[in-house]
Amino acid sequence: MLMGRVAAICRSDKRGTKKQAVSSAELVENFGIEGDAHAGTGHRQVSLLAASSIESMRTQGLSDIHPGDFGENIIISDFDLATLGLGSHLRVGKDAEIIITQRGKVCHTRCAIFTQTGDCIMPREGIFARILRGGRVVVGDAIDIAQVVPPEMFQAVILTISDKGSRGERADTAGPAVAQLLQQSLSAHIYGLEILPDDRKRIADRLRHYADGHSIDLVVAVGGTGFSPRDVTPEAIRDVAERLTPGLDEAMRTASIRHTPHAILSRAVSGICGQTLLLSLPGSERAAVENLQAILPALPHGLSKLRGDPEDCGSPPPSRDG
Repeated sequence: MLMGRVAAICRSDKRGTKKQAVSSAELVENFGIEGDAHAGTGHRQVSLLAASSIESMRTQGLSDIHPGDFGENIIISDFDLATLGLGSHLRVGKDAEIIITQRGKVCHTRCAIFTQTGDCIMPREGIFARILRGGRVVVGDAIDIAQVVPPEMFQAVILTISDKGSRGERADTAGPAVAQLLQQSLSAHIYGLEILPDDRKRIADRLRHYADGHSIDLVVAVGGTGFSPRDVTPEAIRDVAERLTPGLDEAMRTASIRHTPHAILSRAVSGICGQTLLLSLPGSERAAVENLQAILPALPHGLSKLRGDPEDCGSPPPSRDG
């Protein structure tokens, strides 16, 4: 189904500057636009902006705006980018395919774009994507929808913490079980599943990575919460969390102790970084599922509040149907 067209293609040789419009460009798989300064193997390989967003800026007095002035790579016409959530797939032109990886971004400094235009809409309305399949893209090419993930869906990442799992010596069953439960109970979109070793810095780096600008609602670390010298997940979460959420941990331990006295040995810690909830669960599949089930009724309301929901806390939680 046709959803839009490529209104402009832009690239630049230097980061933080206006991009220049070109008639065509090569999208390189898992890299970005060939010759663009923002290309790379990260998750923000190409940036998208709706033509309607630029037109809105013109009506506010910034009439002398040209393609690329906000640092965007591709301007899309005839479609509202706000309807795309993380994980949405788009076909661009004949061959290229991209996946949405981030909505908006945090600008920590006033870049040249802001200085020259007086505003920058990329932090509010820009969309970022990774190149799944490369191909030549020409201005006027069709952009078709391959898969849409509604932005209303909660976005979750599951990190299984296991030395043996990271080395391929043990199959991970806990992480997939947690993912399945989140899909079934929260209608969550699983943005990513990873296995990491019991390394405090690496765990903290991945937690921070997903909490910093990705628009991820929930990152669940499964494993590494016990007494073993290699169990460092609680410490990693404390390194990243800006606010702790002890009520979640208390509820999980209270529920788990009904099944095993070992539950009191759990050192699990959860907290908030930005608008992302960082949750830690035991490493066994059964314990991870039991702990998560104990707090599931409260999660929709909590995650909605992190998204900025102004509804009073005493009101019923919003429906996530559909």
